Amino acid sequence: MFRFSSGLWSGAVKGKSKNRDESTKPRGSTDRPVRADARRNIDMLLQTAMAVFATSGVDAPVREIAEKAGVGVGTIYRHFPQRADLIAAVFRREIDACADAAPILSADRAPFEALASWMQRYAAFIAAKRGLAKALHSGDPAFDNLPGYFDQRLRPALRTLLKTAAAAGEVRADVDADELLGAVASLCMSSHNDAPGRAERMVALLVDGLRYGAEASPGPPA
Repeated sequence: MFRFSSGLWSGAVKGKSKNRDESTKPRGSTDRPVRADARRNIDMLLQTAMAVFATSGVDAPVREIAEKAGVGVGTIYRHFPQRADLIAAVFRREIDACADAAPILSADRAPFEALASWMQRYAAFIAAKRGLAKALHSGDPAFDNLPGYFDQRLRPALRTLLKTAAAAGEVRADVDADELLGAVASLCMSSHNDAPGRAERMVALLVDGLRYGAEASPGPPA
């Protein structure tokens, strides 16, 4: 299992990872399919919760989240009976958004540019989650599946970007996805990189270094 060297999941035990359809399913819900409008409402609620957590911390009053989302407090508790359920769902939503960005970038940009852009997207994801680290270490069962879910979604996304860039001769071919994920996480979580824009610059330098030793794939015979 991939572990953040910075300690976001240090020492965590990998549990059974949920599939993507279950990524925002509240604890205790049944297997009945969620209507499209209900799923959109839950997604908006999670988006609002993430924004509130970013400004007020994970201990922000549920009422604050409800007011900003335009719903009643009871609506939040109906979907997420415990605060840990809400935090876990927010985190999984952010993992999905980061993973889903990889194929979009790959389709729209050159291989190295797609890789570099995704690494910045991943760096922003890590930096935004610094405030969740304490909650993730709380031992609450709601967080048991998160390390496995992280691996399931983000590791393959980066591996594909690296493979494509290496095949194009734009980065070296011996880069390990786990090591790169850990390196970027360490840069983003370091107290030395708290200045605005510093972590982004460090990540850009790291990714640019992947060009060293790159070898273009041999072309077709003349």
